Amino acid sequence: MATKRTTSKPPKNLALDPVAVEPASCQPCGGTGNVAITVRVGRKRRPVGQQDGLCLNCLGSGTDPNA
Repeated sequence: MATKRTTSKPPKNLALDPVAVEPASCQPCGGTGNVAITVRVGRKRRPVGQQDGLCLNCLGSGTDPNA
């Protein structure tokens, strides 16, 4: 009696599988969504510190809107 040939399953087509692409991070905020804003006080408008502000490029999402 001859041996029975078995074929293995064909490999999955990896090109059809959805690939999780990580979005590019925003350049001004570095992907955090916050940027440092200089606080100025006094008549001569001297800088005294910084506070966090919303990134106007990505509107706080942290991803590059042009990518």
